[in-house]
Amino acid sequence: MTASERFSGVVVPTASAHVALRPLDASAVRLGPGLLGDRQQLNRSVTIPHGAEQLEIVGNLNNFRIAAGIAQGERRGYVFSDSDVYKWLEAVGWEIGREPSPQLAEQARETIELVEQTQEADGYINTWCQINDPAWRWSDLEMGHELYCGGHLMQAGVALARAAGDASLLRIARRFADLVDDVFTHGQQDSTDGHPEVEPALVELFRATGERRYLELAATLIDRRGYRRFGGRFTPEYYQDAEPVRGSSSITGHAVRALYLNAGVTDIFTETGDEELKAAMLAQWDDLAAGKMYLTGGIGSRHTGEAIGDPYELPPDRAYCETCAAIASIMWNWRLLLVTGESRFADLIERTLYNGFLSGVSLDGREFFYVNPLQSRGAHRRHGWNPVACCPPNVMRTLASIQQYIATRDSSGLQLHQYTAAEIRTTTPAGEAVELRIDTRYPWDGRVEVEVVAAGEEEWTLSLRIPDWGATRVDGEPTEAGGYARLKRRWRAGDRVMLELDVSPRLTAPNPRIDAVRGCIAVERGPVVYCIEETDLPGGVDLADVRVDPSGKLADAGPVSSLEGMPGVAVPASVQSLDGWQDVDYRDLRELPAGPQTERSQQLLAIPYLAWANRQDGAMRVWIPDAE
Repeated sequence: MTASERFSGVVVPTASAHVALRPLDASAVRLGPGLLGDRQQLNRSVTIPHGAEQLEIVGNLNNFRIAAGIAQGERRGYVFSDSDVYKWLEAVGWEIGREPSPQLAEQARETIELVEQTQEADGYINTWCQINDPAWRWSDLEMGHELYCGGHLMQAGVALARAAGDASLLRIARRFADLVDDVFTHGQQDSTDGHPEVEPALVELFRATGERRYLELAATLIDRRGYRRFGGRFTPEYYQDAEPVRGSSSITGHAVRALYLNAGVTDIFTETGDEELKAAMLAQWDDLAAGKMYLTGGIGSRHTGEAIGDPYELPPDRAYCETCAAIASIMWNWRLLLVTGESRFADLIERTLYNGFLSGVSLDGREFFYVNPLQSRGAHRRHGWNPVACCPPNVMRTLASIQQYIATRDSSGLQLHQYTAAEIRTTTPAGEAVELRIDTRYPWDGRVEVEVVAAGEEEWTLSLRIPDWGATRVDGEPTEAGGYARLKRRWRAGDRVMLELDVSPRLTAPNPRIDAVRGCIAVERGPVVYCIEETDLPGGVDLADVRVDPSGKLADAGPVSSLEGMPGVAVPASVQSLDGWQDVDYRDLRELPAGPQTERSQQLLAIPYLAWANRQDGAMRVWIPDAE
């Protein structure tokens, strides 16, 4: 990293941080046309403006006006609704840093001025408290979300300062952070917030300002967890308060709380080198990956407490898989990738990104899922704005910054972790300018061409992640799945590397310990999970009667015009009538005159799970019973 280089990004470890890889500057990667690039552009042109409209309609912005004394009325929305404004501001910050927009910049300026007018003289800001009961301050840490909202304020302030060069919101955030430090460090409060989120925000505030007490405050707050202070309305697990972080080995409780906390804990390790924290994070990740995560990368199997369940408790129809949990998982795995350099974390980012995350927003960018089940009987629908609206602006800030998760560098060279059409401009380890152009239609097409546009004179290594799900060839040579293909050479302008990933459709069997989907099969194509929707079935066929024939051959079904040309998959299946079936004594089963009868075999259309619920209402399922 040269001294003259601008240092901007969602996560910016300090020079002394304990990391294997370092993120590129936020402006170093520009996405081209393709699934991710198109979603980012739609987010800018449709979703972020839609968010501004909704924040006005549902009252979030007016809450600030009332608290500031420039409007009258009753506060609307939940206790945590201030955070939706801050997440929207963060999205705007990354967007106007990526590409200037006078309209977005003006909207941000007006909103920041409103936030500043709301802030009290000592730095406190929370419209619920200021409007409803000023004496409520710090009195309900269990469910009050004061630090949670403050964390999103800090992240928005950092984004606007780093990406857009506007430090006005950062100054507001620092005043609040200074107050929190005084209150929670010097004895007035010896607890923490019931909803983790402020921890990664404080670490990034430290990184942005150099003020070490913010890092120390984050460490203090995580060390206060695990002593069962909370539990009145939910269990201590819900609040991440059942056991201390140090020494923990299992991931439990409210999914979003758990993952936000782990992002912060990983950040604290990164800056302090506290090996106990790193060990706990790696143990929790292993616990999650072994049996507490859905095929889509979704996390959270219980509606009660929006919680992570027991190992292998993964019912598809009751899957909670909150969109915010997918975002928090991407955040955590990005930090683990930076710390370790291990491809398994990039693999999980990819799985979550293309499935558990993108399913959370409609193809037109105006409707959202809070919950992302893997099976619906027809009642699950998107909302123009969720009643609990944490997910929509969270989607916005993630899409606005998604290019930052594509590549990193280290002392040896550059690493590509996610594949999408893009241009990358950065420097080599020797400080020489390097430019790469990535040409691909991934994830729909497995061909990825990396062209070196500028390279410098020194030798360096280009590392390409090899996904763990299929065969890969690099410049025509077969490469083992997993890890990175490392190409070390003295690069020249015009050099090309061809990566060929096998994205042909495949059948996936679940872990047999998952009772809810035992005997079922899923369809995947490259990194994308597929599903069958009722709207694509022949007339009169019930999705519950469909069985996949594993002896048949999967095939590409060509582009689905109603889904922006995304490729469908033709799935060999049979339809078995289950009408009239009744529970019987197993010993009498052989005496039944007729059980379920195969009516016909046919090819059925499967579509990308990320695109479901964008056409007609109806049933959907990812895991389909095996016909054999």
